[in-house]
Amino acid sequence: MDKTYSSPEEAIADVEDGAVIAIPGFFAAGVPRVLLQALIKKKVKNLTLACGCGPLLGAADELAQLVGNKQIKKVIDSYGISRSMTKGLQDPFEQAVRAGEIELEVYPMGTLAEKYRAGGAGIPAFYTPTGTGSIVEEQVVSNVPSSQAMKKETRIFDGRKYILEYALKTDFAFVHAYEGDREGNLRYRRTASNFNHVMAMAGKVTIAEAENLLELGDIEPDFVHTPGIYVQRVVKVPRLSFSIGID
Repeated sequence: MDKTYSSPEEAIADVEDGAVIAIPGFFAAGVPRVLLQALIKKKVKNLTLACGCGPLLGAADELAQLVGNKQIKKVIDSYGISRSMTKGLQDPFEQAVRAGEIELEVYPMGTLAEKYRAGGAGIPAFYTPTGTGSIVEEQVVSNVPSSQAMKKETRIFDGRKYILEYALKTDFAFVHAYEGDREGNLRYRRTASNFNHVMAMAGKVTIAEAENLLELGDIEPDFVHTPGIYVQRVVKVPRLSFSIGID
């Protein structure tokens, strides 16, 4: 089955207001920038962007436009805000979070990765020791005071305390691949793999932007990082040049 689309705009045509979209990336590496740009043009609103480790910080220009257009309702991430207070004062996203205009929900990075993996594997929830005895035992959300934060369920296994976390599935997953074939088999490149493979599993509809579009069989089976069964759409995109910086 040929899953290729002629343009990013065509590939995301059915994304509607209120959609929950997985956005991978380790800061600037492996971020689906072209699909984000198409989302900006589409001007859909009330979006929840489920991230992994600061991809929106790595795509600062796209984030500024999404915030300026008031397209984002909520962001889920492990690293959503700049380390620099000075930078934060200049950052429209951080200021929108502080003003209560955008909700920010935070998890440890490994917990987030497992939430997506569990969602793709059909596992509804799991126990993890990460964050026990800390604020992570509560639901960490920007607009909920700590006094009102919902306590997570905990349980003791073999004398050790664990936190119950729920799987995370999304309406769409936008992923970025170095190579993709016409049936949706994907190969990522080095650090750019990051959250792409687990988010590809977790999306009800996974849309892949690929720098190189290949024919079926051109990717050696041992180098297929995401099998095409998880991918519904593939679109060829150029390799972009952009500045990289972490503040």
